[in-house]
Amino acid sequence: MVFSLVLFSITAKAQDSTIAIKKHGFFYYDSLKQIDLPDVARSLFGKQSKPRADTGALLTSHAHISVIPAAGYTLQTGFAAILSGNIAFYNGAKEGENLSTVLTSITYSQYKQIILPLQTNIWSKNGKYNFQSDWRYLQYPSYTYGLGTQSTLADGYMINYSYLRLHQNVSRFVAKNFYAGIGLDVDLYWNIYEIDADSGMKTDFESYGLTKKETAVGPTFNLLYDSRRNSINPENGSYINLSYRPKFTFMGSDANWQSLLFEYKGYKKFPASSDNIISLWSYNWFTFGGKTPYLLLPSTGWDAYVNTGRGFIQGRYRGSDMLYLETEYRFNITANGLFGGVIFANAETFSTRASTLDGNASFKTFDAIQPGYGIGLRIKLNKFSRTNLCIDYGWGTGGSRGIAVNLGEVF
Repeated sequence: MVFSLVLFSITAKAQDSTIAIKKHGFFYYDSLKQIDLPDVARSLFGKQSKPRADTGALLTSHAHISVIPAAGYTLQTGFAAILSGNIAFYNGAKEGENLSTVLTSITYSQYKQIILPLQTNIWSKNGKYNFQSDWRYLQYPSYTYGLGTQSTLADGYMINYSYLRLHQNVSRFVAKNFYAGIGLDVDLYWNIYEIDADSGMKTDFESYGLTKKETAVGPTFNLLYDSRRNSINPENGSYINLSYRPKFTFMGSDANWQSLLFEYKGYKKFPASSDNIISLWSYNWFTFGGKTPYLLLPSTGWDAYVNTGRGFIQGRYRGSDMLYLETEYRFNITANGLFGGVIFANAETFSTRASTLDGNASFKTFDAIQPGYGIGLRIKLNKFSRTNLCIDYGWGTGGSRGIAVNLGEVF
């Protein structure tokens, strides 16, 4: 379970035109309709007589900041101390501007893991350019279970490594909600070693090719469609991303290989007259054209925001290709929006290489589909940026189960 030690939200200026009320030249949030944790705190300390103003509807370059120091437990970290935060802001004052976000956290865990990500999604004024960064440093003792989806939880063993990821992309407006982009990916792994593998048999990692370091560098080419206005907690719209990522030895990679990512997210109010939302996420990740390093193969929970496969530990399944589908239904528990809930279900499968009967050729085949499902609680940290604290409990096959915690929606 998760034990939150401190929970607060620092609120500055940003726009929420759906429930802002204009008075005397400023926009005020209707606290009778929606409240968040700062409203609760203000009420407890007798400061709720005047509603909080959302002047971001008039001014730009200010932000809503949500911060949560906490202690908790998840499958991949064990017990952990976490400081997590996000910043949400608009770079323009026109109606329909996209919300820019910055997400970061620092985690130290029971397994002596250090996790430090910085992820940004910045929109230029009038939405002409979109800048995306995914930077992270990991010192990461963690479990691996081999290739494919046929392993059991008992097959897991600990590996350790250090990891630096530097992914940067810029996309330019092409047509309404359409963008084309280019970027650079750098992935560096070092001090890789197995900790408690069974010495009596060769592991999948060793058979695939265990080395002390893995390096992959190459450009990225992206096509993006994004009709969401708030990526932290979308109410409607769609997101489609196609990303081609070749790696080249002349740029510093250990080998030449390629990957292709196709991702779709969709959101729709259901029923249409309610604030409840049904959402769909498809995440499909393929590798080809050479030998992909083991730690860069498609794997459970290794998407950009570490969210695929709720109900399974990160790294539970791994293979040459990944097909993933998830749906979630989001609903209010309280009419004022302070508490909400979700139910979700997902399914994933991975391909592995098999040989023909004569052993002269190999081909990819997908293993059995592994489903997961669960429920979750949502607590409103910031009503202006719609940032929630998300606490989910999921169940998977083979006795897998556990908690997932996020600041902002899972997808």
